[in-house]
Amino acid sequence: MNMPTPTSEAAAAAALPGSLAPPGLPDVAGLTQLASAFFAMLPGETMAAALPGLAQRAPSLTAAQPPASLPGPVPLPTSLPVGHPAPPPAAVPPVTVAATGAGVGPVSSAPVAASAAPFYFLDEAGAGLRAAGGRDGLDDLDGLAAAASAPAVLPAQSFGLPGESELQALLRSLTAPGPTHADGPYYFVDAPAPVPALAPLAAPAFDVQAVRRDFPILAERVNGRPLVWFDNAATTQKPQAVIDRLAYFYAHENSNIHRAAHELAARATEAYEQARRTVAGFLGAGSPDEIVFVRGATEAINLVAQSWGRQEIGEGDEIIVSLLEHHANIVPWQRLAAEKGAKLRVIPVDDDGQIRLDEYARLLNPRTKLVAVTQVSNALGTIVPVADVVRLGHAAGARVLIDGAQAVSHLRVDVQALDADFYVFSGHKIFGPTGIGALYGKPELLAAMPPWQGGGNMIADVSFEQIRYQDAPARFEAGTGNIADAVGLGAALDYVQRLGLERIAQYEHELLVYASAGLRTVPGLRLIGTAPDKASVVSFVLAGYRSDEVGTALNREGIAVRSGHHCAQPILRRFGLETSVRPSLAFYNTREEVDRMIRVLQQLARERRV
Repeated sequence: MNMPTPTSEAAAAAALPGSLAPPGLPDVAGLTQLASAFFAMLPGETMAAALPGLAQRAPSLTAAQPPASLPGPVPLPTSLPVGHPAPPPAAVPPVTVAATGAGVGPVSSAPVAASAAPFYFLDEAGAGLRAAGGRDGLDDLDGLAAAASAPAVLPAQSFGLPGESELQALLRSLTAPGPTHADGPYYFVDAPAPVPALAPLAAPAFDVQAVRRDFPILAERVNGRPLVWFDNAATTQKPQAVIDRLAYFYAHENSNIHRAAHELAARATEAYEQARRTVAGFLGAGSPDEIVFVRGATEAINLVAQSWGRQEIGEGDEIIVSLLEHHANIVPWQRLAAEKGAKLRVIPVDDDGQIRLDEYARLLNPRTKLVAVTQVSNALGTIVPVADVVRLGHAAGARVLIDGAQAVSHLRVDVQALDADFYVFSGHKIFGPTGIGALYGKPELLAAMPPWQGGGNMIADVSFEQIRYQDAPARFEAGTGNIADAVGLGAALDYVQRLGLERIAQYEHELLVYASAGLRTVPGLRLIGTAPDKASVVSFVLAGYRSDEVGTALNREGIAVRSGHHCAQPILRRFGLETSVRPSLAFYNTREEVDRMIRVLQQLARERRV
């Protein structure tokens, strides 16, 4: 069962002596035999039966009906005893390791060409089976299904443990530690023939039904109706990958971090710092040291206000915010201005809910020390041209903080290209846990900022005469951090990046256009905030009804929306309102769910009190 070599490098690798196999890699011949035995289990069974962890994710999927696409790697069944993870491997140059009957060796880390013979690999970091050179994690089940016709090849030797099934033995063997490539050990296994050619590398259409299977809460029923979650601007739901990662942390890695010498401390520390590296990469930061873990965007803004602000803002100085801001990006600056004798200036918005850049330019002056603006309005969905805000602010000598709480789940962010001085966001707005978020700061700013809170973990040395603080980011993370939820945040960002932010943005934009058009068909409904550049947030009022009455009527049908002032009273008052109804959409929402909401609103309009 030799794999057709996909590259010349692979051919060269196959000729290398088997003794070059890195320590910890399972026996190659046995591995391929086990893989064949595993693939042979699939015909005639549902994949849910073969892999219990898929039961909720894809309950009706069979080997004969592979999906057109799947947004992320298939998780290994968490109920199977696949063993504890190895200690974090030492850093090594990226290599790809191909396992064949001929030997093991380093080959090119470049993607396999579409015309090459396909082969599949299991990555320990994502715990999923993927096709090398495939569609960025979208071939997980395709690979299993394509290999389903392989003849049974029983293992030549026993790899099992007492009471362990063949499947469990295979999974344990495949997840043994091995050489590192990028973010985890990879084991490449040649796929038994016949295997269809790989699909073109072009991204497939966004498969919302496949995505929905990743979110168990979407199967809930409310008041006897299927749940429609249109309250994503308040908090997003969590994919199974995040739920599983949190459970795995508490089952296998739970410990305090950084200080102990024992194994679990090493695992927890690596998981926590890997999450920091993930956040840094997600934001385009220059280094993980530019990322501070906080409880959320609110705490991040308060940290900047109480550390950088108290040091840099003085009497007569000015702070600029916009009328679109969430209270979290108003109140800390109001308090600081009152304490320091500074002045808070406000950028106005036009009738569509867009900030007035011309008025902003007029507000800037030599006394302006800080500009703090949202990237996406939580109340209206308006996307603010933050690149222009940063450019104009810097030209005036001001520092600029961007509140990205509502942006990161919809838009790709690159803080270095943006040249933001500070950038903040919350994990629960991007499919991660609550109680965790991140502050990005330029390194020279973080280095000059004093600690905000005092305690353990943030000090280098303490005596009763003096204190020496750690460098950033540790100096801003006093006490025991929210370790597990930081790890969960990393898993959420990995999930979003596997889906692809560009694909997410395109799907959500189409859904927003569809929902906006449908809402305009409801008699007496007034849309608030009609900027041409919007994220998937809609705000409206319905004549004859209070906002809470509309929210209650929708809830009776299982539809969750936010009604109230959305912690953004100034912008609603700009439109003469105290409250509004705010459906906010995510990539797991559908047109059918939008239609359900429109039907309820149309019925309310027909029943409107005179």
